[in-house]
Amino acid sequence: MNTWTAAWTASPQLPSTGFTPNWSQEGFSDHTLRQIVRVTAAGDQLRIRLSNAYGTAPLHISGATVGHSAGGAAVTGARPVTFGGRTTAAVGAHGQLTSDPVDLPVARLDAVTVTLQLTGTTGPATFHAQGFTDTFRADGDQLADTTGEPFTEHTQSWYYLAGIDVSGADRTDAVVLFGDSITDGFGSTPNADHRYSDALAALTDRPVLNAGIGGNLVLNDSAWYGERSSARFHRDALDLPGVSTVVLLEGLNDLGYSEAHDQPTYKPAPVVTAEQLIAGYRTLIRQAHARGVRIVGATVLPFKGTTHWGHHSAKTGAEVNDWIRESGEFDAVVDFHRLLADPADPDVLNPAYAYEDGLHPNDAGYRVMAEAVAPLL
Repeated sequence: MNTWTAAWTASPQLPSTGFTPNWSQEGFSDHTLRQIVRVTAAGDQLRIRLSNAYGTAPLHISGATVGHSAGGAAVTGARPVTFGGRTTAAVGAHGQLTSDPVDLPVARLDAVTVTLQLTGTTGPATFHAQGFTDTFRADGDQLADTTGEPFTEHTQSWYYLAGIDVSGADRTDAVVLFGDSITDGFGSTPNADHRYSDALAALTDRPVLNAGIGGNLVLNDSAWYGERSSARFHRDALDLPGVSTVVLLEGLNDLGYSEAHDQPTYKPAPVVTAEQLIAGYRTLIRQAHARGVRIVGATVLPFKGTTHWGHHSAKTGAEVNDWIRESGEFDAVVDFHRLLADPADPDVLNPAYAYEDGLHPNDAGYRVMAEAVAPLL
């Protein structure tokens, strides 16, 4: 029997407008969809996981292949993907489907191309908004194409593809990075694999899985930014095959959304206390420990001068960070707040590590984060 290890993942979201243009609300109709992801575990076989978590009708797959990326939408060595021995499949409304094993050897950090043929009309699509990697589509049946030339449209989101698992991996003790847009990689260079998860994958031989959702909250659901952390923690982290460690970096949006009064997508944005946010962290700690999974707590990064900053969020954020550092309830702690602070003001993100909004790190900041986490694994 195969032992499977998650090698790549993306957390499913409701169809929404998102941060950049995407196809989630319009869905697909007689399209071929081609997506490129980078796996963080080697294996001699792989399987794909498809999610229709937010679909209200079955998703019909007319065909699928997986191969090695040859740059852009081009692919080499493509193999057919089957589901229960069939080349077609239906993913039930609100459901997930895992493919049969595919004999396609992959190395760590290989770029893998997954192509889905969607002959019918899908309706709004379960997706992951912030992929920071081009996804391509073409009209009609282009499943057999290897050149990529028919794939003239692209966005930077992922659709229906929730994960890739491998068998035969050298390491099966995967690390999940769980959080919001900082974990997701906002501010990193698109199509360059410069997220903090990418940097960490280059520093360790363990599989590294990115379970960030931009805008996500610890305590509240959001139609734009996903279900609250405790509602998605099992699906997006603990249930992934091979997971042994979670790094939790979340809470900035709970602190800051109530300070930004002109952002309708931030609603609901109740004013939360340190005690409420700590209770949310404790829920995740209990869930992880109940599964025998180690959980590393990360302090909230400096955010003074951003849309999330105000008297209440500043005070509460300091209290929460002190608790993360001093409570001893996490199995280990990484202090991103101190590590990425401006030497001239500890509440400001160091300009050397800051994206233009002052809220998110840049590529250099994400590398520093990864370097701090790697020794704790």
